[in-house]
Amino acid sequence: MGDGVGGEEAIFCLGLQREEAGGVGGRGARGAAEGPSCPQDSFIQLSQPGELEGDAAEGTLAQIRQEIERCKELCSALEQDHAKLQAAKEAVEQRTRDLREEEELFHKTFEQQKISSRDEEEYWQTDILLAKEERDRLSLEKQVLEKKLEEARQRFHREDPVTMLPALPEKKMVFKGLVTNKEDVNKLILTPLVRYPLLGGSALITFEKAEVAQTIIDLKEHVVELSCGEELTELDCCKVRVQAAPVELLLPSALEIGLTRSSRTILVSDLPSLGIPEEALLDKLELFFSKTKNGGGEVESREFLDNSSQVVLTFVQDGVAEPLIARGRMQVLIGKGKYDIKISPYMSGDVTDLQLQPSRCPRTVLLSGIPDVLGEEAMRDTLEIHFQKTSRGGGEVDVLAYVPAGHQAVAVFREDVG
Repeated sequence: MGDGVGGEEAIFCLGLQREEAGGVGGRGARGAAEGPSCPQDSFIQLSQPGELEGDAAEGTLAQIRQEIERCKELCSALEQDHAKLQAAKEAVEQRTRDLREEEELFHKTFEQQKISSRDEEEYWQTDILLAKEERDRLSLEKQVLEKKLEEARQRFHREDPVTMLPALPEKKMVFKGLVTNKEDVNKLILTPLVRYPLLGGSALITFEKAEVAQTIIDLKEHVVELSCGEELTELDCCKVRVQAAPVELLLPSALEIGLTRSSRTILVSDLPSLGIPEEALLDKLELFFSKTKNGGGEVESREFLDNSSQVVLTFVQDGVAEPLIARGRMQVLIGKGKYDIKISPYMSGDVTDLQLQPSRCPRTVLLSGIPDVLGEEAMRDTLEIHFQKTSRGGGEVDVLAYVPAGHQAVAVFREDVG
């Protein structure tokens, strides 16, 4: 029994020494420092041979067993703590791995966003640079266009006849009405003056009312009775058939005139009435304007405008007409007197576009197929009497023109203001 107890005590002492070496209590460290030569420093003091006897030996064995059970419980608790710590360690390591993966993913996403942001920034910088270049180009183009516009305005101001009204020839006018439409002030108003060829054996008859003319046209053919007269002594009465048709004229519906200002020509107006021939007056004007001291130069041509008292002078060189036009008016020595004349720019116009449309005369009828059986005056009276009778669809005649067979004439149509 003594041998068995001694072996059990040795095993227990070995476990206690390992526990002390692991740092369970401060005593182990102190015992190691002092050395194993002191038996009183052990947790369990082993009995010397011959000391365990009787109840004392049994009490010591029970204590050892209790201590063993306590150590087993402590070992089990330590193993449980170790398992928990191991699980916690694994959880921490797993969390660490997860965090590292999240960190790597975040870093990768951040780098991608950084690259994308850099690319987007470069794109917007390029776009901004292109926008600035476009703005500079448009600004430069705007300046060029504004310069061209200003030059065009100045050129238009120099060439526009309306802006030269102070330099245009004066004309006495009498105002007899009220201007109600301001938009028509600068419009060109054309007064129709149409020349219509009239063949022999025809007549033009104009009624006072358009309804009468339309009735005559609708009947187309008319039988005109020629009354007995001095030229028809052998016949009691004679009838002739004439054809009635509308008068169609071509009138301008749109007209475009291109005006050109001459750089070497001036228009001289407000000339005095000296009672001398036109050639003599032209000679005096040419003599005056050919002198450089009067602001003139060598004259190339001179002429009177048709149906006017205005003279057109053309100089040989450029630059002579403009200063004279700028003066507007000047004193001209003609003969022994000085006269105030007006100098204006000369504008020449050409028809660049003309559009015509047919227009029917509402009150005029063309009669054709009239035989030459009466004299001109007698036939005119006969036709007028016939077409004045309301029983034959006629009415009051305003004008009648007759051309006998074998002759020709030209009828002039003017604007009907009635």
